[in-house]
Amino acid sequence: MKKNVIVSLADANYFPLLEELVNSIKRFKESNNVAICILDAGLTQEQKEKLLKKVDEIKPAEWDIKVPGYKVKGKEWLKSQVSRAFLPKYFPDYEKYLWIDCDAWVNDWSCIDLYFKACNNGKLGITQTIGPGYKITSKVNWVFGKLAIIKSQNFKHAVKSRIGYNKARKLAFAPHINIGVFSLEKNSKGWNIWQDNLSKTLKAGNIFGSEGLAINMSVYIDDLKTEFLPLNCNWITSNLLPKYDEQKETFVEPYLPNYKIGIMHLAAGIWKDGIDMRVDKSVQIEIETLENKKILRSLRFSI
Repeated sequence: MKKNVIVSLADANYFPLLEELVNSIKRFKESNNVAICILDAGLTQEQKEKLLKKVDEIKPAEWDIKVPGYKVKGKEWLKSQVSRAFLPKYFPDYEKYLWIDCDAWVNDWSCIDLYFKACNNGKLGITQTIGPGYKITSKVNWVFGKLAIIKSQNFKHAVKSRIGYNKARKLAFAPHINIGVFSLEKNSKGWNIWQDNLSKTLKAGNIFGSEGLAINMSVYIDDLKTEFLPLNCNWITSNLLPKYDEQKETFVEPYLPNYKIGIMHLAAGIWKDGIDMRVDKSVQIEIETLENKKILRSLRFSI
């Protein structure tokens, strides 16, 4: 019986990305000891049958916290903003859970080991979206001299969700935590803390982003014990492009010592001529190599 599981979610439109994530995991021999489970938010029967040849379980995602119908508007994929906080309910037979968004893929197995180790003793294993080369961590609008309007992601979502200005201020300049990749043990109290905060953020705020705000609240306000992992464990390409190591044929961090990217995450998309790379795999962008050359590459997974 496999003790650890990697979970993701997709609808029919994001199936190609989900399949690439699964393929990127399965190419490592270590994956034989880890289950892969999928939450279905609108996959076709054909897509599910194809996936079942590669994964352990597929279950339909649900609205685990009730939200008004007008907020959903037929977007079943929004269930990912709720259901990922209830993974032990869907897949109860595992000890440790690692969530990876379907628009991410695994480039180095060592980061998978880190996530499973990070959540020992009930801790949350996760990555902050801040690191070398990040030039902006929080946005503000300067008005009169020293006065400014805070526009940080955490603060903006917190105010809209009406969780109170005292809590919103605590989140205003805290390094944002991206919920696209995280790990938790089955019996961690982190699930209950996160679910409680999520029920609050969903009442007034948008569905999209509520789960991220809730996990930031859990860490920075409720002091959920957290193991912060290196940036290469959840490399968000829209924040900072990687470089390419032509000798080793792999993506690496753009600054010394150029650590290998562990998980490549295309959150928010990589756009060229108005086309998102997540939608069209043929989209290529110019990136630098370690030899200071410019090359055209897709950042999506390919064998």
